[in-house]
This record gives sequence, structure tokens and C-alpha cells, in this order.
Amino acid sequence: MTNYKKIFGDAVGQVKKEGRYRVFNELSYSNSSPPTAYSPRYGKEITVWCSNDYLGMSQNSLVKKAAINAIEQAGTGTGGTRNISGTNGYVAALERELADLHSKESGLVFTSGYISNQATLSVLGKIIPNIVMFSDEMNHASIIQGVCDSKCEKVIFKHSDMSDLEEKLKQYQSDCPKIIIFESVYSMQGDISPIKEICALAKKYNALTYIDEVHSVGLYGNRGAGVAEMLGAQNEIDIIQGTLAKAYGVIGGYITGNKEIIDAIRSYAPGFIFTTTLPPAVCAAAMASVQHLKTSSVEREAHKSAITKVKDGLDILGISYLENPTHIIPIMIGNPNKAREISDTLLSDYGIYVQHINFPTVPRGTERLRVTPTPLHTDEMIDYFCNSLSEVLIKYGIQTTKLKDAA
Repeated sequence: MTNYKKIFGDAVGQVKKEGRYRVFNELSYSNSSPPTAYSPRYGKEITVWCSNDYLGMSQNSLVKKAAINAIEQAGTGTGGTRNISGTNGYVAALERELADLHSKESGLVFTSGYISNQATLSVLGKIIPNIVMFSDEMNHASIIQGVCDSKCEKVIFKHSDMSDLEEKLKQYQSDCPKIIIFESVYSMQGDISPIKEICALAKKYNALTYIDEVHSVGLYGNRGAGVAEMLGAQNEIDIIQGTLAKAYGVIGGYITGNKEIIDAIRSYAPGFIFTTTLPPAVCAAAMASVQHLKTSSVEREAHKSAITKVKDGLDILGISYLENPTHIIPIMIGNPNKAREISDTLLSDYGIYVQHINFPTVPRGTERLRVTPTPLHTDEMIDYFCNSLSEVLIKYGIQTTKLKDAA
């Protein structure tokens, strides 16, 4: 007889043996005290330094009121997919708002950023026969999954290496359909891709462009549309994908593009067709957040200030991190067990929560702490964090020489 329990147990045991078993830290957040949360495990308040709620918009009063009003008006659910129960006005309005954000004709909302990538990329082969997908080697798991599910020919180019990308594009005829898939901000090292150079190559070799802006929407550009807006490159990109779950502080993913592209994805993608629509409260909250950050720069300026203060504090103490121009501060550890121990010590002894990042999120040997300051972190919190981190890194023998290049 097959011992299924043992099979699952052995699988988990292997993960533990490799030092990459993940323990979920239960936290109770409060509207009155972000970025702190209560840890039932340790019975005390802790300060969160690794959230993707980059601007603290999940606690914004306008966003919360929009969700409450939508629940009171329309209830908590949508009753099914848009093909079955119809399209509620909240999600339709949100799609128009997102299209406007990125200066595109249309938008399409999904239940998450992961699904928006997977669902969109997976059906391109059905819509464009024989299309070849050129994907950056550091692209997110959702992009990798979508490319694999498409069953299309794929070509992996070296991370942000334009010479390598062009050499690979040259190998295909100009009339061969192609798409270049990349991210604006790479979330584990914080570097920015050469967007304008990629767009130039796409034009030269007759390729579509697909950009994942999930770690930049809300944060960069005059209206928070992302790095492509900041660089004046939005009109050169065919499909812009983003999320509502990070800087906008809600949940959900989306794509924007011309009406033909969006209509085709809407008509072919199972991940959209067969999934229940986001509820009115989520759509209303997301729309309020997007609208607010289109016109308000207060949150972005405070965010930049906090990032500068943390980096300056780390520099003073000689703490190594991957230098980059963005809001993500990776502290390199290079060992899965040590990364976990450092994270646990910071939480248990100092009340600081920075989740360690291990394989498969990052390559083996590049384990790290990923620090993401927010506008809600005070100067006192920043000083305490930097000094505490220094003490713990010294305790575990981590180098203090600055790293100049992202890994």
C-alpha cells in the first residue's frame, strides 16, 4: 500500500533539510499603529520591515471608506464570473481608471498579479500562432509559469543584457511573431531594467513588448504609473501589467493595452473567464487608491525620504546591501540557515520582522533579507532598525563591506 502520509512528510523533510522550510509568522495588524503589528507567538508588538504595502495605502482613510461604502451599497461578493453574473460597475470603473493611468485604451482586472501574468502569457500562443517569447532570466515565477503554459517557443536572455537579447532576436526572421517580456523593477535585487533600450530593440526586430510593473506602480512617475511613465516610455510598450496588492494596498492584478489586445485576452484566457470577479469593496478601494496617487505626491516623497534614511543608516554602520536606485534594500546573507536564524533573532530579541528570502525565490547561495521601508516608519524606528541589524549581523559574522553590484 502506498503510504501517502510518508510521501508528503518526506517532501517537507527535504525542504527542512535544505534550510528553506518556511514558518508563517502570524501577525495581527491594527488600523491605529502601522507599521507595527501584534505577534501572538511572542506576545508583543513588532515592527514590520518587509511588507509590500509600500506606501501604507491599506491604512489610508480614503481607501478604507471607499471599501466600506461599497459593501454597504453592493454587498460583499459578485456572485460569480463576469460571463455568468454580469460585470458590476465597480470593476468596470476600475478598468477604465487603470487604462487612463497607463495612457492605454483598455484595461482588464484579474484576481491577482500572478494570475494576470500567467493567464495573459499562457494564451498568447492561441491568439498569435508561432509566437516566440523572449524572457529575461530573472523574471518572476508568474511570468515563467505563463510562458511555460503557453507551449510557445521560448528564448531566455541574460538579465537586462541588451547585447544578448539582440543576438537572440537576430536569429529569427522579421516576419516571425515575437514578444519581449520583462519587469521594470526586479523585486529581489531592486534594479531597474533598460526599458527604452528594450523598446528600441522591439521596434527594430518587429516584436511586441510586455512589461511587469508590479513593484513600481504607485511609486514612480508623476501619476504613479510606474517606471515606464517616469522614463516617458509608456506609449512604446504594448502590454503593461500591474498589481493592486502592493503600493495600492489592496488586492488584484491587471493588464492594460490597446482595445484589440485586451479584448482578445478577455476572450481567450481561462484564468479570467472561469474566475469569480473581485468584489465591489476591493474594486472601490483599489480605485480610490489609484485615483489618490495619481494626484498626490506626498506619499511618494515620504517614501523616498524613508528609503534614503535607511540606506544612509546602513552606510554609516558599514552594513552591506545591494546598491540600486529603488525602494528595495537587499541585505545579502548567502546561507539559508543563517538567513533564517538572523530573521528569527531580529523578531524574537528586537521586535523587528524582516522575513528571510531563500530558494526558490532567489538562487541558492544568494539568500537575503529584503528590507522595504515605508512612509510610516519613523526616524526612531529607522535608527533602532539599523543599530539592531548591525548587532545581529556582527553576532552571525556577516561581512560589513559595501556591495556595489546587484547579484
